[in-house]
Amino acid sequence: MSDGKLADQYFDAAIDLLRRVRDEDAEAVSAAGTLLADTVAEGGRLFAFGAGHSSLAAQDIVYRAGGLALMNLLTVPGVVGVDVMPATLGSALERVDGLAAAVLDSSPLRSGDVLIIISLSGRNALPVEMAMNARALGVRVIGVTSVVYAEETSSRHVSGTYLKDHCDIVLDSRIPIGDAELTLESVPAPFAPASTVVTSALLQAVMATAAGSLADRGIEPPMLRSGNVDGGHEWNGRVMREYGDRIFYRH
Repeated sequence: MSDGKLADQYFDAAIDLLRRVRDEDAEAVSAAGTLLADTVAEGGRLFAFGAGHSSLAAQDIVYRAGGLALMNLLTVPGVVGVDVMPATLGSALERVDGLAAAVLDSSPLRSGDVLIIISLSGRNALPVEMAMNARALGVRVIGVTSVVYAEETSSRHVSGTYLKDHCDIVLDSRIPIGDAELTLESVPAPFAPASTVVTSALLQAVMATAAGSLADRGIEPPMLRSGNVDGGHEWNGRVMREYGDRIFYRH
């Protein structure tokens, strides 16, 4: 099989998934965007968290040209992408009970804020406890996960629950078990994951919805512009001054 054929198959698979989440998650995307807009209008703060490769989608909506300036990254040392050696340590930390509580206790999150938690499987202790403890603090939680994992895998949290069970809103990425779209007889394992593509698109759709919802209320959405266009730095400086008490990635 030619490389071009495989590339076409991957693009087709990713496009099919994007169409599914567009059509089947429309109500949840609208609700999530409205919740973000409500929170901005009410003076709340916005945070995003993801472990491992799920952190890529979280980082994609923080300090991003064309994105909401108020979105902050909630970090857990050792689990943001593959930022530690060995990289397998990050996977192990996702299974540690109590880590989420320690992170939240030292974070700026407070009642009335929103936390987006991204976890493809939603089965590990860290995202489950992050959602549970955040809601106990009065934080509203948007979960981004693949619900099918809860149907076909076992939870790794003592409660037997999954991320989806502790969220105010769930965005289902509909990624199949194993996160690989292609198979080939000559390749011994499934390959070509699409979770980053789909999850990032889902979250950008939520950000767009939030911006539109704020504009509909007569509130200028606190958006960032590219620093690589004329006037971008000046624009961003104004936004950061106006909303400095809700932006934590500058500190």
